[in-house]
Amino acid sequence: MDAVITAGGIPLPEDPLYPYTQGKPKAMVDIAGKPMIQWVLDALGGSKDVEHVVLIGLDEKSGVTCQKPMVFMENQGHMLSNLIAGIHKIEAMNPKAEYVLTVSSDIPALTSAMVDWCVETSMQTKDELYYGVIPQTVMDRRYPNSRRTFTKLKGETFCGADIHVAHVKLAHEHLDTWQRLIDNRKNPLKQAAVFGYMTLFLLITRMIDLDGGVKRLSKKLDIKGRAIRWEYAEAGMDVDKPYQLELMRADMEKLHPVK
Repeated sequence: MDAVITAGGIPLPEDPLYPYTQGKPKAMVDIAGKPMIQWVLDALGGSKDVEHVVLIGLDEKSGVTCQKPMVFMENQGHMLSNLIAGIHKIEAMNPKAEYVLTVSSDIPALTSAMVDWCVETSMQTKDELYYGVIPQTVMDRRYPNSRRTFTKLKGETFCGADIHVAHVKLAHEHLDTWQRLIDNRKNPLKQAAVFGYMTLFLLITRMIDLDGGVKRLSKKLDIKGRAIRWEYAEAGMDVDKPYQLELMRADMEKLHPVK
């Protein structure tokens, strides 16, 4: 399976991360002696299930590398545009491609074993979207101070992972809905409203569980979707705020002491 990794974000002066990035891509911020994205590329490069990598938002001058063949593409301006461009590139390289792995550049604790687990767990079925979620209990056990945005559902509370598997056909369908979901990715209530007021009501009252939410999404988009419950918090421990950056720096320096 080929992977698309997005690294187009450049914090603006008003962004809390700007003092750390100074006008450079967030993906290049240093964590434990490496650019943050390099840790993710190392995880993809060491995966037995990843064949090629399409990196969007950086070029060869960045100096980042991967053990697997890697193609650089320029930033398309928006997250959805980047993902679509990456998937189209994979289709051009391999017209027989069915599925693609999409990965964020700001989850430095991701490992090759976790990538393989994601691919192999997803490919146990033939659905069209495999959306990763992490139970709050898993996140709190590994990162007690993560301050992630959690969605409270009936019986469980989750946050989203930052690595997913999707059928390439999704880069050609329902793009307006995908854009609205991505625009509201930090606000579960606004995301639920995309699917109608009943879904929003069920979420607010916690009368809908994860499987019920997946069914509603699948029906809205006319696709077959499946939630992947992660037992690895690292897949969702992204870097959006300074305290998360410092948290990950301390964690990764403990795991990988800088020599």
